[in-house]
Amino acid sequence: MKIFVSSDMEGTCGITAWCETEKGQDLYEHFRKQMSRECAAACEGALSAGAEDILVKDAHDSARNIDPSLLPEQARIFRGWGRHPFCMMAGLDDTFGGVMFTGYHSAAEMDTNPLSHTMDTQNNYVKLNDELCPELMINSLIASYCGVPVYLLTGDKGLCDWMNAHCPGTTTVAVNEGRGAGSISIHPDKAVRLIRESAGKCFAADREKCIFPMPKSFKCEISYKEHFKAESASWYPGCVKTGARTVRFESKDYMDVLKFMHWVL
Repeated sequence: MKIFVSSDMEGTCGITAWCETEKGQDLYEHFRKQMSRECAAACEGALSAGAEDILVKDAHDSARNIDPSLLPEQARIFRGWGRHPFCMMAGLDDTFGGVMFTGYHSAAEMDTNPLSHTMDTQNNYVKLNDELCPELMINSLIASYCGVPVYLLTGDKGLCDWMNAHCPGTTTVAVNEGRGAGSISIHPDKAVRLIRESAGKCFAADREKCIFPMPKSFKCEISYKEHFKAESASWYPGCVKTGARTVRFESKDYMDVLKFMHWVL
């Protein structure tokens, strides 16, 4: 079994402030280590369930956060950005048997994580088919595009609840609960243990129930914080400016949507 792991940081256990996610800033080294430990725990659980090959995508900021020495030897790691429309999922293809997400966070305009955002902090929201679109949705649809099920999600409770409603076959592990500008978290060691245990069991789920639902067509709407970003995005082929700060792009091919996001987010 070949497994793909995409790891972010804003849903890591205990994280609360932007400075904790940025190199050289307050507590970054602590949360970099915790991000690495949670990713490693998911890998270890997958190995215990029979995985033979694991590719980890460091998917936060510089994409150079995870300490590779903390991962099991069977794991390979994709550091840095491949400049591919798959972005946080670069390296995934239809040869993989499953996807796991660690450290993921709520979408822009969701009030369930003090660090809620979608791809960057320059937009008010991203919507897909009129629904607020977290990075998890973008990336779960990439998995579906490749025909790969999503077996595990770890992150904040709001996002886990969202995933439970959209893809109930996926196992979720909530390590934080956002409360305004703060968060309540479980102990970091407990988070690692629960992730390892859940990753060891999640592959027993019905594969088809772990395939994120793929729409027949797509309408992507982005609201930018600065009006001139909408003006710039409107020059992308097929993109329509719908307001001073909003644009819309429609397609029946999800890869077209990913290419659009690649250039305008």
